[in-house]
Amino acid sequence: MISQQTIDLLNFYHDKYNRKDFICDDPISIPHRFSKKQDIEIAGLFAATLAWGNRKSIINSCNKLMTLMDNQPYDFILHHSEKELKPFTNFVHRTFNATDVLYFIEFLKQHYATHDTLESLFLKEDAEQALINFHNSFFSLVDFPHRTKKHIATPERKSTCKRLNMYLRWMVRRDKNGVDFGIWKKIKPAILMCPLDVHVENYARKLNLIERKQRDWLTVTELTCNLRKIDAKDPVRFDFALFGMGIEKVII
Repeated sequence: MISQQTIDLLNFYHDKYNRKDFICDDPISIPHRFSKKQDIEIAGLFAATLAWGNRKSIINSCNKLMTLMDNQPYDFILHHSEKELKPFTNFVHRTFNATDVLYFIEFLKQHYATHDTLESLFLKEDAEQALINFHNSFFSLVDFPHRTKKHIATPERKSTCKRLNMYLRWMVRRDKNGVDFGIWKKIKPAILMCPLDVHVENYARKLNLIERKQRDWLTVTELTCNLRKIDAKDPVRFDFALFGMGIEKVII
């Protein structure tokens, strides 16, 4: 049983952090620079993929990528020349390097040649199958670089899939607060899984929303199942609350 005190606390911090003030210092600020659906999808995918480490460094690296794409990622993906790919050979963000970014570009080019959205890659009955399908589709090209697999997680490897769950939150969740985009209408927010970073995990454990000792996909499932008991239609909105509590180091 989740206490009313816990529910009230989560709602309070959700309301405090699910607001536009949150955007400027967060990787979600990168896709917020765009208005076209495909630009948002592409910028969001890169921002989510690079979202580990110092947030200032993440945003700087994403800005470099967008600059290399002439700040028109969708147009660049569709129409770039081989010459225009050369500057990417110097790109690096932690362990994400030129090999990875060039494969991302090639995959996106081939996908958008026949589809107008990335949402189609995630259309499954639940989030677990959606993430597995995206992973398998992403690495369906001939001679994909195996090193890039460490940047695209899958529940089949028991990963928490934190960055992809965050990406799905950005694309799928919709409310009046203007942080998440809600541009993917075929996926219901109810099936999303909570992104599990250090802040979220620590406070989920403090609030007894997680009992599992390991940190893996089953931990994400346990947390999200408990959040659904509070809000079945939009459980991952509490990502804002748990993350915000971690940032503030709230004493419980």
